[in-house]
Amino acid sequence: MALRRVDTHVFPEHRAAVSADWLERVASAALDVVDPGGGAGVSVVVADDATLRELNRRFRGLDEVTDVLSFGARGEGEEAPDGPTFPAAPGEESIGEVVASLPQAERQARERGAPAEHELALLVVHGVLHLWGYEHGTPEETEAMQAVERTVLAALFGAEARA
Repeated sequence: MALRRVDTHVFPEHRAAVSADWLERVASAALDVVDPGGGAGVSVVVADDATLRELNRRFRGLDEVTDVLSFGARGEGEEAPDGPTFPAAPGEESIGEVVASLPQAERQARERGAPAEHELALLVVHGVLHLWGYEHGTPEETEAMQAVERTVLAALFGAEARA
């Protein structure tokens, strides 16, 4: 397994529910599948609905809450905010940042009858895959992306995981 830099930030109101170590494991598991042996890193933020709504409005023109957004360091995902590129340690490359709404993940988990931990992991994995170039605009793209999501979730949670 490659040594990766995964930077995490969990909004203070969500720190009791989400650990930085767990987020690092989830993001690293996704990167290990798409970049085996590589040194790609990523930043992961677990935020609130208001933050996701504002980012969605600002960068996608949609004034609504969304579950996850990806901001690529090289323009992948949503249009990256103006400003400096994401930091990376020597010998590694940061592919960008994934921002997920914990309250939205919890709502979606209830709707799906899944544990909130699994839904948040799915969102983080989904965001990382977008940064890696995966899309879901066609049925073929959707199937390819979901296959990788299933692989990563199975590695994290075993047979009970579902994407």
